[in-house]
Amino acid sequence: MQEPAITTELIEAHGIKPDEYERILEIMGREPTFTELGIFSAMWNEHCSYKSSKIHLKKLPTTGPQVICGPGENAGVVDIGDGQAVVFKMESHNHPSYIEPHQGAATGVGGILRDVFTMGARPVAAMNALSFGEKDHAKTRQLVHGVVEGIGSYGNAFGVPTVGGEVRFHTAYNGNCLVNAFAAGLADADKIFYSAASGVGRPVVYLGAKTGRDGVGGATMASAEFDETIEEKRPTVQVGDPFTEKRLMEATLELMQTGAVISIQDMGAAGLTCSAVEMGDKGELGVRLDLENVPQREENMTAYEMMLSESQERMLMVLDPSKEAEARAVFEKWDLDFAIVGETIPEDRFLIVHNGEVKADMPLSKLSSAAPEYDRPWVPTPQAEQLEEVPQVDPVDALKILLSSPNYSSREWIYEQYDSQVMADTMRVPGFGAGVIRVHGTDKKLAFTSDVTPRYVKANPVEGGKQAVAEAYRNLTAMGALPLATTDNLNFGNPEKPEIMGQFVGALDGIGQACAALDMPIVSGNVSLYNETDGQGILPTPTIGAVGLIKADEEPILDYAREGHVALLVGDMEGHVGQSALLAEVFNREDGDAPAVDLAAEKRNGEFIRDNRDFIKSCTDLADGGLAMAAFEMAEASNVGVQLDSDDTGTLFGEDQGRYLIACNFDQAEALMMAAGQAGVTITSVGKFAGDTVKFGKSEVPLDELRTLYRGSFAETFS
Repeated sequence: MQEPAITTELIEAHGIKPDEYERILEIMGREPTFTELGIFSAMWNEHCSYKSSKIHLKKLPTTGPQVICGPGENAGVVDIGDGQAVVFKMESHNHPSYIEPHQGAATGVGGILRDVFTMGARPVAAMNALSFGEKDHAKTRQLVHGVVEGIGSYGNAFGVPTVGGEVRFHTAYNGNCLVNAFAAGLADADKIFYSAASGVGRPVVYLGAKTGRDGVGGATMASAEFDETIEEKRPTVQVGDPFTEKRLMEATLELMQTGAVISIQDMGAAGLTCSAVEMGDKGELGVRLDLENVPQREENMTAYEMMLSESQERMLMVLDPSKEAEARAVFEKWDLDFAIVGETIPEDRFLIVHNGEVKADMPLSKLSSAAPEYDRPWVPTPQAEQLEEVPQVDPVDALKILLSSPNYSSREWIYEQYDSQVMADTMRVPGFGAGVIRVHGTDKKLAFTSDVTPRYVKANPVEGGKQAVAEAYRNLTAMGALPLATTDNLNFGNPEKPEIMGQFVGALDGIGQACAALDMPIVSGNVSLYNETDGQGILPTPTIGAVGLIKADEEPILDYAREGHVALLVGDMEGHVGQSALLAEVFNREDGDAPAVDLAAEKRNGEFIRDNRDFIKSCTDLADGGLAMAAFEMAEASNVGVQLDSDDTGTLFGEDQGRYLIACNFDQAEALMMAAGQAGVTITSVGKFAGDTVKFGKSEVPLDELRTLYRGSFAETFS
């Protein structure tokens, strides 16, 4: 089949800028072939090359005594003691999920699971962070249903518990939803598998499902804004099969026990191209591929299509040739393809041959580590205007408004569609705080959370970035877990706009400060840019996924409030209502500055909670909705009423940071007060848990009335 001529229109359609094409001509010394153009397009787009973000990502803290493997591999690896490691990462599938919600979200889950078991870890937990447009927007209901069904159908069939996540709604996501998928797995710390190829003349082996035309050009599509041509992009969305992925995982983990694996890489974005290039580049080797040997499920596929297909459930491996028969037998047993499709070569060369005809011959290193790197112009986000006065409100009426909003009502309708108990190690299911699982066969536990408050980041990117990490730290701490490390999913608009790039730079500054101060290095992550439709960008949404450890000799904080328990507030209270949930939901305002984050206080207060866990029955951090929301959620989960002494709007709904609400017995409260004095921590008695009503000052309402509103509003809106 004759390849099309390279034209200006074709270059533009591949997302390659004129100056980048000039660079390609310099590298090649000639005009590229159509297949070569596609390969450059795939490897040099934002999704694969991080060309607009790489220079700033280098500033993040990525090391620590607990870190076994930081950014750059399929997933991060962190030591959890006893020769064990937790392997985890979060990635976006935003553009595909907006175009085709079910398959876009499903394949996002499949891709992140492969990232984990490619490292030699068995997945044990999943989360997702979802952002949709306003509830009444014409597309929101379809997106919510499709995305939730896609996540549930893939994760449930694969057999991994979904233990947490977050969901938000805002007009800024009307034209571009966000679907961020997280997965974590367990592995032996000395049996981690990496992607760098080694050894010349070793077989390059294709593993898993067959290649089709689904997802061709997906990575390039994910690196561009949406416009009126969005429906034409539907063929770039991949199609997933969780049952094939389950077999692929079992086959891969079994294969790793044979000693046959020299290096291994998931075929994710840009498929065969990206996996082969990354393995070769990390190992400073070249790669030759013979495409006629690629297992195909469609007829007459071209070299271009095979190289750029993003068909799911596929891996690429460099094989120890002496173990070929043993390795092949494993995959044949699991009824999966095992095909030698090439070999490693000593030259810096990416050689693609199809039926004896050379379709691409390129310097491999120029495709990955030598991809363009931009220091794009940026401007700082202007300081937020001073908050106009916020009137006092009836606290029960305000709480009712929050509880009936899709942003703060129970997510039961969503998480009941996910299997959170498969594998039988889940100790805290979604719905109240971080997810917690047992480390199977041990007395250790792992806690997982995902956090960001985009309206904070928009108002003040530095403080908003700090707050995302700090809230993750608090969510883990509230379960009694020591925060270990983080993964970031950095969702922003068009980086070619200086104000958007300023949001990105500011948020990374804040994230970096918080990760360093709280000893939570970034070990993996993903950048998703160009989240815009017709020039309208999303809220800056740098999602932070975090993992914490509860050691074998430590108890988690998983109990509930009981009748007569004292309500204690840890942390300083100033009543900051700028950019608060109260302001957004009750007054339809988004003004004022984000709350300041005192990282020293965050660490001090978190250490106090963990050190005094034996005196604490139940604990939650204070975030959106402040003290009022935290008290209600603890009361609702515990099925006991709560009485808070104050009815002041700022006291109840302010979103000052670094705070926790504790439920405990009276004698435990006295012990905590004494310990807080010694630790220099602010602690205040704010009320008690008792009865069957929620009472703020003199304003009172039956708990059951609020529960009905809280548990029914979301389902009423979307079911």
